[in-house]
Amino acid sequence: MRLLRHGTLVLLGLIWLAPTYLILSNAVRPATSYDPSDAMKPPSDFALFANISEVWDRTELGPSMISSLLYSVVSPAAAVLLGALAGYAVVVLRLRRGFLWFMVIYGGSIFPFQMLLVPLFVGYSKTPLYDSRSGMILIYTAISVPLAALVMRNFFGGIAISIFEAARMDGASTFRIFWRIYLPLSWTAMAAVFILEFTFIWNDLLFGLTLTQSESTRPVMTELSALTTDVYAGTPVPVALAAGLVVSIPTIAVFLLTQRLFTRGLTLAQV
Repeated sequence: MRLLRHGTLVLLGLIWLAPTYLILSNAVRPATSYDPSDAMKPPSDFALFANISEVWDRTELGPSMISSLLYSVVSPAAAVLLGALAGYAVVVLRLRRGFLWFMVIYGGSIFPFQMLLVPLFVGYSKTPLYDSRSGMILIYTAISVPLAALVMRNFFGGIAISIFEAARMDGASTFRIFWRIYLPLSWTAMAAVFILEFTFIWNDLLFGLTLTQSESTRPVMTELSALTTDVYAGTPVPVALAAGLVVSIPTIAVFLLTQRLFTRGLTLAQV
């Protein structure tokens, strides 16, 4: 039974890793020698850096990566702070009709994002927010707040209310208690939410396609998707896959550097 269990896990692991193998093996393959029928075979030559160089010449990945990094850092940070404020008001301050207000906030995650694209485009196109970095930061912050509010509400619910009452008796204001006590206590949960939202925003394609147009504003995934359109017609598959590897580096680095913090934060948030 143990052998069967281990064999099943190994088989499932190989199936899970098969797409990764295809991406890596074909990204390092010379663009001129790519053949779809030989996609599973190991490459005979290593041409990853040549493919990356061609990507850099064909596209504007540099400015797009800077834009995505800006969106992926500023928006989650703002959303986590707003979500913490919402959770603090609902759980600690016991806001009147707090659960109703929380449901209004969390209701933003009920509907698919595809339903938001048309009204957002119509609204943005009538204001300076369209094709602007401030507009992208605004929408990414708005869609990130519900998850942050949910996690922080659960986390603050596990902190004894006596901490708040003792601080109030010592003369601390409600905001000072939030800033000096509750935020330091919840930084691991906030970090876990930040990592989740960073990954989502970095990998987003829909909002970038709908709300941006210029190369200086366009997120990196939108620029990457252009490799398969008529704008960059004739892009070899190894070059496109090499581009995918390049834009995956930030999320991989964030996960590897913060995996323990991420696990700890999610565990505490479930209290």
